Amino acid sequence: MSKSKQQTYSAIVSANPYKGDYYGSTFNTISRTSSPSFSKEQYSVSFLNTKGFISTLIGISKNIPDDDIYDALENKVYEELALDMAIEYHIKYIEAINRSTEGERFFHIFVVDPLTLEQDYTQVVDAIKYIDQIIPVPLLLKSLYVKELIDSTDVHCFIYFQENDAFFCIYSHQEFIYAKSLKFSLKQMHERFCELLGEQTDLLTFENLLAEEGLNASQPDYQKNLIKLFGEIFLHISDVITYAKRAYDIKKFDEIYIGTGIGKVLGLDEYAQTYLGIKTTPFDFNYGFNTNGEKVDQIHQLMHLYGRLEADERYECNFTIFHRPPPFAKRDSGKLILVAAASLAAALLYPGVYWGLSYIEEFHHAVLSKEYESVHIEKMTREATVNLKLANKNAAQILLDEQKTAYKQKKDTLVQVHDKKVNYPMKAKIMADFTRSFNQYRVQLKTIAYAEDLNDTKTFTFGLTSSSTQDITALLKHLTDIKRDQYDFNLELISYNEEQKSYLSELKAVIK
Repeated sequence: MSKSKQQTYSAIVSANPYKGDYYGSTFNTISRTSSPSFSKEQYSVSFLNTKGFISTLIGISKNIPDDDIYDALENKVYEELALDMAIEYHIKYIEAINRSTEGERFFHIFVVDPLTLEQDYTQVVDAIKYIDQIIPVPLLLKSLYVKELIDSTDVHCFIYFQENDAFFCIYSHQEFIYAKSLKFSLKQMHERFCELLGEQTDLLTFENLLAEEGLNASQPDYQKNLIKLFGEIFLHISDVITYAKRAYDIKKFDEIYIGTGIGKVLGLDEYAQTYLGIKTTPFDFNYGFNTNGEKVDQIHQLMHLYGRLEADERYECNFTIFHRPPPFAKRDSGKLILVAAASLAAALLYPGVYWGLSYIEEFHHAVLSKEYESVHIEKMTREATVNLKLANKNAAQILLDEQKTAYKQKKDTLVQVHDKKVNYPMKAKIMADFTRSFNQYRVQLKTIAYAEDLNDTKTFTFGLTSSSTQDITALLKHLTDIKRDQYDFNLELISYNEEQKSYLSELKAVIK
């Protein structure tokens, strides 16, 4: 797939074909566009959600020439995915560089049904006439690494809930690894929430509840059912993570970025980190756009960021079939007219033009020769100055690096001393404090354990017993309400001991 020369445009418009909204940007300002229209100076970008394509990893022999790669991959895709041979699917690929072996090259394959493109983008094409770029949504995340909004080479997960879809995506060493559509879009969340609640609410009310109150809803019934809903969601995500680890030989995930199309949901990242046991950060990046205070979906901002990348910085995986008309000079009719006009002009003007051009070129050569002499002298002077400055810079950098190293060593020592002095938990005091709460709610403490892991996470584990599950759940609610700023609590199971006629549970309190 060759990369054509990239043209410069004065504006970019992004289109979400699933919601029918558009955003335009010029320079660094981005705003919603209610009535998008056709413009030759405008670059248009849209995306395919993860339900709109099939992705897989295919390996082929390294002996296959580059010119034959597409045909080889196409044959294997139809065979391995059991595609209908009567349908001409749109197939694009990017190379999985880190997966290559001694004898094989591996490629991430994206397959799209032609009817998907024709049906999903009809409204967009009616409005703006063409779409320059249709990119699978997981590949938009590449721009976060190119623009150094994420500058590490760790293994990252991205989870994003949109109104009509939700996707899970993995990047490692700043390259795409895997993507999957999740069961729970915002609409599916809303439907399941209504089932759990036992009453019907509209989608907008549900979205406003998440955007304004998050998982700590003011109404107890709402909060209880939200926690249950997201428990089901993260059980599904946990299964996907387990599969991805096994299928792609991933030892661990370093960080998860999680977000939604309605903005940040309070408590979502903390819940995800507690449930999955992986460091979690909100999917909320500063792209450098001026939004004039308007809340802009992260996917739209990613499309505008992606549209600004150079061709060699982004994944070349464009599914558009809605191309803009070629320039007049590249049309067959235009070429014919231009050739005829040029032939006529040459026949009429050749003698005079030839003499005039010869004289102009001689004069131009003399002027440039004289200019070259002065420019060459100036060039040599500036090169000498630059070399001197570079030498001074290198010497200063060496000194600065030494100072930084010394400063870091002292800083690390002071931080360790401060941490031991200030943050070391007084276990006896903590256990006495918890014991008062246990007694208050008639819950007996049978066992207690304390542990610290390599990430300096400090965890108390209490083995509890009570004659009533209500006492245990009341205790958990009490502790969550008064100590949520100090601890993250986790109580997964309450079991019944037939012999002792009591309920048993294990409560974990992680010091923040």
